[in-house]
Amino acid sequence: MSILVRFSPPSMTAEQYDTILERLYKEGIHPDPGLELELCFGSGDQMKVSLLFDSKEHFESFGAKIGPVLSEMGLDPGEPEVIELHNIIRRNN
Repeated sequence: MSILVRFSPPSMTAEQYDTILERLYKEGIHPDPGLELELCFGSGDQMKVSLLFDSKEHFESFGAKIGPVLSEMGLDPGEPEVIELHNIIRRNN
């Protein structure tokens, strides 16, 4: 079952997000095989991230890999909100 995971860190800027993302790509952690979609939005130091994963297991695997990186970089991601999805409608291209 797909899940939506929403992060609202106490404080994160777009620059911090970009730096973290760059490192995750460089280390081969991102994009995770179970990740369908990632969205980052907000302004100032109130950036938020939403992730769509194929399953809770994929998210937990990703979390185990990204957690140490975030800790090392001094970013508190906050407690994620995990939502099981009933349905996803995608646009046909």
